[in-house]
Amino acid sequence: MPYLDTYTTPLTAKTAAHLLRRATFGPTQQEITNFTGLSATDAVQQLINNVNKTIDAPPPVDLDPGPTYGQPFLKLPYMSNREFQMGYFVRYWWVGLMCEQNGYPSVLEKLAAFWQNHFVVAHSIIGEYRFLYMYLDILRKGCLGSFKDLTIEISKCAGMLTYQNGNENEKNHPNENYARELQELFTVGQKDFAGNANYTENDVKAASKVLTGWQRIAKWDGVTPPTAVVFTPSRHDTTNKTFSAKYNNVTIQGRTGDTGGEIELRELTDMLLAHPESPKFICRKLYRWYVNSNVTQEIENNVIIPLANFFASPQNNFQIQPVLIKLLTSQIFFDIKNIGSMIKAPSEYLIGALRFFNQPLPDVTTQPAGYRKYTDFVHWGMVGMQLSFLDQPAVFGSVPYYQIGYSKNWINGVTLMNRGAHMDELIYPNRVIHPGYILGIDLMAWVKSLQPNFADVEGSPAIDCEVVYESFVKNLFAVELGQAQKDYLIDTIMMEGMNRSYWKGYWNAYRKNQKDLGALYICTRLMRYLTRMSEYHIF
Repeated sequence: MPYLDTYTTPLTAKTAAHLLRRATFGPTQQEITNFTGLSATDAVQQLINNVNKTIDAPPPVDLDPGPTYGQPFLKLPYMSNREFQMGYFVRYWWVGLMCEQNGYPSVLEKLAAFWQNHFVVAHSIIGEYRFLYMYLDILRKGCLGSFKDLTIEISKCAGMLTYQNGNENEKNHPNENYARELQELFTVGQKDFAGNANYTENDVKAASKVLTGWQRIAKWDGVTPPTAVVFTPSRHDTTNKTFSAKYNNVTIQGRTGDTGGEIELRELTDMLLAHPESPKFICRKLYRWYVNSNVTQEIENNVIIPLANFFASPQNNFQIQPVLIKLLTSQIFFDIKNIGSMIKAPSEYLIGALRFFNQPLPDVTTQPAGYRKYTDFVHWGMVGMQLSFLDQPAVFGSVPYYQIGYSKNWINGVTLMNRGAHMDELIYPNRVIHPGYILGIDLMAWVKSLQPNFADVEGSPAIDCEVVYESFVKNLFAVELGQAQKDYLIDTIMMEGMNRSYWKGYWNAYRKNQKDLGALYICTRLMRYLTRMSEYHIF
């Protein structure tokens, strides 16, 4: 099998949908149509190019009625009494970007979410909402660039310094938290694929000395400083730091002065990325995020190692974009075994449903109350399904992204119940987002769009129930249903054992009188069942 060779077959609706489900949080039907017929190379390049159209999103606004309602708040005087609430508005803002994508599907928010689950910082720990925003801004703007630069910027950002206690790391009193996670979780990984340790405890101690002297600025008033971070030379350990044979016994020379911390941090990052396991560790995580959580020895040999060599090559020098393009345009990505191979995370499940069923995000400038209700529904819906972006339960990230079983961990009795409950809100519309907008699928409007000359009952024959079924399942599943499943869905679920021709009577009754709800009950019953099938939970 060619593995990383470019997939050259023009995209069908199935493969276009696969790409969009994996590269974004889920496509609309129109996006699937737009990408059908493109080459994988052109499709992925479009998803890359669209990043430039979405990256400079307007900043988050205050969503609480009051003097600053609907206004950007990041540069307003610090609001200590509303600190945690404003952090939620930063999180709602990102949820909104995930849902909307400003009409241009791109890799941006899905890839930023990968890095946010990689370089974890938790809102509930750091508190300060401006630190949270600046951290997210680094991830969004650096997600396609240099992994080396991204690691350096994250290492000295106020959010990470707070979360990993780097703010307390000073000479003679080192704090090893970040030095450990930088190696174990962010760069080289704790162990190689065979289970051998990639670094030593002394390496953690040496790295912690390199990282001394960085401090976040305490909560401030007025305009936000460029980074909210300072380097204090007097707090920095200026001794030489020698690492183990795992890093070829490299010694980082101790530096003094205002630039000492920056120089040593860059040399530390260069050393970490020169470790042969670093590019493999990152590529393995990207593969599990985008392709399949199961990395076999075959995949390690034929995908991970070649991709890692490409990532670390002098030509690419740890640039993320070329690696992502190679992965998303590869034969292995489009291999039939990898389509429908993972269980949807709550983000792919809930945001994907809202986008697929065309539930628009209200404009925050004209409908801030509606925007808040919508993003509140999505945010807390995902939390109830055990995904909390910007507030993961541990530095490892969300459990299904690192623990044995991977995406299967999204499914348990509680999360299945919550998935069904949130899907029911779309199937039985009753949540008012703002006047004139009730969240949910208008099933009768959908079926009406399939019926030629809807009002002419006598002159225009009613559409068959098969037409309704085929429209409802179009692009709904990542995998094909067999004929026996189709027959069961129409005959047993949709028609409840009645002859299929009875559908026309129900439908014509509705065409004559829109208060006759027999057809609605049939359609609701079918859609509810479809979205509870195991096939709907995989992508």
